[in-house]
Amino acid sequence: MPASFRYLGIDPGLTATGWGVISVQGSKLVHIANGTIISNARLGIAERLVEIEAGLVRIVDEHEPDAAAVEQAFVARDASAALKLGQARAIALLVAARAGLSVAEYAPNHVKKSVVGAGHADKAQIRLMVEMLLPGSKAGSEHAADALAIAIAHAHSGGANERLAAAVARAGAGR
Repeated sequence: MPASFRYLGIDPGLTATGWGVISVQGSKLVHIANGTIISNARLGIAERLVEIEAGLVRIVDEHEPDAAAVEQAFVARDASAALKLGQARAIALLVAARAGLSVAEYAPNHVKKSVVGAGHADKAQIRLMVEMLLPGSKAGSEHAADALAIAIAHAHSGGANERLAAAVARAGAGR
């Protein structure tokens, strides 16, 4: 079996944080798992961020990704919404960095263009293409589908450099 490299994609949000883990085996993308971390809206922001952190730590521990990618913030609403999204993004970045993962960030349009071929694709198009690119996968929510798309974009974009660096490190360790 060819060596594989695992990517964790994270679609951060205070209410719902989507996550998806894929593996690249040679030139083949393989679905590993996906889901959504839902925070309890009755709790304060600090407690909700703890819920997101605990969920992401559990996912990293269980699936042992080699790298992570987080969607960059795009908020056309109010400043309060932007701040809450930024706090959820910070948790995603922190968990991945604390786990020793390299972390990439991608703009939503880059992810859409990488997966669908158009930077202004809608949620249904993203889900459809994710399921085509990852046969047998069923995203549990639009957030999970977006997270899988982020992982795919990272595998297509920055992933080649990480795989090469990991291969060089393994070769150097064998000396």
